Amino acid sequence: MNNTPTLSRKNWTRIFVNIALILVTLFAMIPIATTVLVSFKKEQDVTRKPPVLFPCDTPESSFDLSACRWSIEGYERVLAPKPADNIFGFTLTGNLLRTYIPNTLLYATTTSFAVVIFAGLSGYAFSRYRFRGHRLLMVAILAITGVPLLTNLLALYQISVKLRKADIPFYDDRFFIVLVYIGFFLPLSVWIAKGFFDAIPRELEESALIDGCTPLGALFRITMPLATPGLMAIFLLTFVGVWNEFIAGYLLISKNDQKTVMFGLYEFLGQNIINLQVLAAACILIALPMVILFLFTRRTFFKAMVEGAIKG
Repeated sequence: MNNTPTLSRKNWTRIFVNIALILVTLFAMIPIATTVLVSFKKEQDVTRKPPVLFPCDTPESSFDLSACRWSIEGYERVLAPKPADNIFGFTLTGNLLRTYIPNTLLYATTTSFAVVIFAGLSGYAFSRYRFRGHRLLMVAILAITGVPLLTNLLALYQISVKLRKADIPFYDDRFFIVLVYIGFFLPLSVWIAKGFFDAIPRELEESALIDGCTPLGALFRITMPLATPGLMAIFLLTFVGVWNEFIAGYLLISKNDQKTVMFGLYEFLGQNIINLQVLAAACILIALPMVILFLFTRRTFFKAMVEGAIKG
C-alpha cells in the first residue's frame, strides 16, 4: 500500500496561484527597482553604452562589490543642500521639497478630508432615506464619475481667469484648485460610502434610538465607527489621486510657487532631460510620501477593500 502523500488539485491550484502572484509582483517591481538603482548612480554610469545594472565593474572584473560607485549626486541636485546656521548645519533649498511637495500635501490633505466629510454624509443619506428623485440623482452622480477631468479643463480654465480678473478679496488659486479636486473625486466617493453604509444593519441604529440616543448620536457613535474602513479608503484614494494629478494643477494655478509636485517633476524633466539620475531621485522623493502613507494605513485600506468586495 502506497502511503506517499500526494498533492490534491486544490493544493496544486494554490501553488500555481502563489507562483503567478510572485511573478507578477516581481515584474511590477522591475521599474521601481530600476528607478532606485539609477537614482544612486553617477552620471557617467547612467549614460554608459552598453548600460550596466550595477556600477560595480572594473577593467579586470565584470562585478566587484568593493568597486561599486554608488552616489547621491541625483539627490543632492534635487534637494540642493546649502550651509546654514541651524541645528543640522545645512538647509534644503530645492524647490521640490521646499515648495512643490508642501503645496501638494496641502491640496491632497484638504481635499481628502472634505471629500470624506461630504461623501460620508451624502452616502449615509442615500443609504438610509428614500426621497423623490433618489434613483435619478444616484444615476446622475454615477454618470458624472465617467466624465474625465480633461474634458472640463477648458471651462475650468476660463472660470479661473474670470475669478482672477474679478479681484475677489478672498480668492486664491489654492482655494480654486481644492474645489476642483473635491468636485472631481466626490461623486465616486459618494457611491463608495453608500455601499459601506448599506452593509451596516439599520437595527443597530434603531437599538441606539430605543436606548435614548438621538439620530445624530446614533450616526456618530454607532454607524460612523463601523464605516471607518470605507471612509479611510475614500481618504486614501482621494489623497493618491490628488498627489498624482498633473494637468489641472498645471493649467489652473498661475503662480509657480503654488503649483503641485507633478509640475516640479515636469520642471526637472525640462532641465535634466539627459541627467536621468536626477529625474530618478526626484521620482523617488515624490513617491516616498505615498509609500509611507500606505505602510501606516495598509491594514485599514486592505480591510476596506476586502469588506467592500465581500459586501458587493
